[in-house]
This record gives sequence, C-alpha cells and structure tokens, in this order.
Amino acid sequence: MTPLGLYSPGDSPLHRAPAGAKLLVLLALVTAVVLVGSPAWLGGACALVAAGYAVARIPAHRILPLLRTLLLLAVLVGALQVWLLGWRPALVTVLRLSASLAAAGLFTLTTRIDAVVATVERGLGPLRRVGMRPERLGLLVGLTVQAVTTLSGIAGSVREAARARGAERSPTAFAVPFVVRTLRHADELGEALAARGIGDEEDEPAGHDRPGTGSDTGPGRGRGGRPVP
Repeated sequence: MTPLGLYSPGDSPLHRAPAGAKLLVLLALVTAVVLVGSPAWLGGACALVAAGYAVARIPAHRILPLLRTLLLLAVLVGALQVWLLGWRPALVTVLRLSASLAAAGLFTLTTRIDAVVATVERGLGPLRRVGMRPERLGLLVGLTVQAVTTLSGIAGSVREAARARGAERSPTAFAVPFVVRTLRHADELGEALAARGIGDEEDEPAGHDRPGTGSDTGPGRGRGGRPVP
C-alpha cells in the first residue's frame, strides 16, 4: 500500500463524480489550505476530508497506511516547526500538510488513472493551437501518479524483505535493493513506451509535408502528387 493509495473500486457518490470536477475541488481545497492561516479553519478542512472518506466508504485497510504516513510526517514536521517557529505555526503547517495529503489520497482512491489522463487531455485540448500535445501531458500525469504508487510499493516490499532478514535498521539493506529495483522498473517502463512508439516521433516544421501525403508539387509531379507526363 502506498501513501497516496491506489484506486479503490466502489459506487459511492465520490466514485461516480466526474474526474474533472474532483480535480478542480482538490485544487481549490489545496489552494485554500495554503492561503488560510487559522487553525480552526484548517481543522475544519481536515474534518471535511475525513467526511469525504466516510462518504466514499473506503475500507479501513486502505486508509491505515495513509494515516501512518500522515502521523509520521506530522511528528517530524511538527517537532521541527515547534523548535524553529513555535507551536502555533507548527500546528498550522501540520494541518495544512494533513488536509492536502489526505485530500490527494481520497482523490486517487476514488478516481481511475485513465479518467484523470482523459480529463487532462480534454482540459488542455485548446493548447494544440500553440503546438503543445495534450495527450503527452496527460500521459505525463498518468505516469507521475503511477510512479508515486510504484516507488512506494517498491519501498514497502524492500522494507518487508529487510525486516525478514533482521536488517531493518541497516540503511544499506534498504537503499541498495530500492535503487536497483527502481532502475529496473525505469528500464522496463522505457522499453514499454518505446515498444508503443512513444518518444520516437520527429516534429516536422510547419508547412512541411511527409512524402506520399499527396501535397508534393515538386518537379515532375502535378497537383495531388500525380505524375506529369
């Protein structure tokens, strides 16, 4: 299980809501918690996100890893903030972090990655006019989400393997297998993308037609590419 979770199938209102609407709500919530500095309002945002988990009916075993991650971050970040700035700024920072990460986790648990990719492609469609490729950006978003979950999964399995060998306290026992498996995953992903022809396309200057497209009007050929007798 990963800190941001994976899609958890369900038929709750949050599962059925459009991915675009959920993404806009997530962005609005994160923006709000960054701008608001009141612990009371930030606590309300955390309660709202918790209510979202209840509405989505996410199983407890899918939520516990996220809670453990949030608790660890709250302790580490909170202790540092208390030492540097005092308890109130520390409380604000911890509440902001908790609300944002919990909301992101709820989004990924109730939204399929392919729906997110399709939403990004549709939203960025007008950018085709300036030469951007929305499908590439959508693919980037999907790969980013997948990378977070994959790396978290690798970290969890490596940690479990180290614990089984009694080497859970050894940094090397975790770091070396994690790096090796991460590089192996990167190679496999690159091969999969290359096999689908992604990244091999060559951008051609505007107005330049590929051979055989029927717009060649050079010597010896007429309009439409027909030979001139």
